[in-house]
Amino acid sequence: MKTQKQLYILQCFYFFAFFGSGSIAPLLSVYLNKSIGLSGFEIGIIMSIGPVVTIFFQPFWGILSDKTNSPTAILKLCAFFAGLCGLGYLFIDQFVWIFVIATMIAVFQSAIVPISDSITIKYTSEHRLDYGNVRMYGALGFGIAVFIMGRLSEVAPSIIFLSFFAALLICSFATAMIPKEKAAANGNPLKGASKLFIHKKYMLFLIVTFMIFSPNLANNTFFGLFVEGSGGTYTGIGIAFLIAVLSEVPFMKIAGAWIRKFGLLEITLFSGIISLVRWIFYFTEPNLTLIYATAFLQGFGVGLFIPAGLQYIRKIAPAHLIATSITFYSAIGNGLGNWFNTFIGGIIFDHYSIFYVYLFFSLLTVIGLGLNVFLLRLEKQEALINSKLNENPL
Repeated sequence: MKTQKQLYILQCFYFFAFFGSGSIAPLLSVYLNKSIGLSGFEIGIIMSIGPVVTIFFQPFWGILSDKTNSPTAILKLCAFFAGLCGLGYLFIDQFVWIFVIATMIAVFQSAIVPISDSITIKYTSEHRLDYGNVRMYGALGFGIAVFIMGRLSEVAPSIIFLSFFAALLICSFATAMIPKEKAAANGNPLKGASKLFIHKKYMLFLIVTFMIFSPNLANNTFFGLFVEGSGGTYTGIGIAFLIAVLSEVPFMKIAGAWIRKFGLLEITLFSGIISLVRWIFYFTEPNLTLIYATAFLQGFGVGLFIPAGLQYIRKIAPAHLIATSITFYSAIGNGLGNWFNTFIGGIIFDHYSIFYVYLFFSLLTVIGLGLNVFLLRLEKQEALINSKLNENPL
């Protein structure tokens, strides 16, 4: 009974944490363009702040969590202050101050996902539960938020910031009931991190994530502009995001079964192939009806990659460095990749069009698929060698 209650609390936390993100992230670029009048280059800078800050501050929050052994306390403070800073958008309209507010939000928000993931993946593993069944509530919250805010923001665009604050305030209060899964003792987290950076498979998978998954993260920035450029309204953006994000839910739910049947790297490869098909299709400038009809492809590209990627990191990282490995995985694999795609995408959008952003995503994904295949072959070679050693021990 207690396990079920704690599982429910984790699901609620993810729902509201991502409801907050869904309130602001997909619509912020449109708000900055239409309501404030920023250029594509300026929007690219603002939207890339989060990933840049993530690169530096996610390791900081992870190390602080390990040192203080208080991940839930850090989650509580960071959720509250991230939401509070979001209200700052209501009072500013100058690029410099928007930059400051975006930076402050990113500093605190960067702690939320990796620390909650670390807590959740430990808890679900210890209680033989499926991480995907918890994480899918984040996708659900994100999708519902985008749909609701897409409709409401047509009347009052600034409502996205009030929703962001309210959702993260709920998260802050919810941390009091989150399972107290304390970080494993790891004397010197920085020393542990240095071991990870000479771990061949770990580093290769960071690059795979950079190439395949981070374009999906950057798509949250550009998808609103893409739908608008194809003739969509604020409500249309909300509908497209709702279809795309809610499609992640069933795939996260079945991810565990597919992983057990096909394998972790096989799932990330399949996820990347579907993402590539999606980006190439978007480059062809499809009409709005076809965009709505194919938005569900995000379920394959995101809903499968997230649980498979995290479980692969847990599999290959040293047991005493799980929390640290997830933190750096998120900071470098996701943070750096998201920044790169968002920043370069902003420049491409300014000089060409939103459709060429997706050509750029396609090229990166092709490289990532090649590395995924290489890593898959490396795993199979190692498995074959280990099998022969077991058959013929010295």
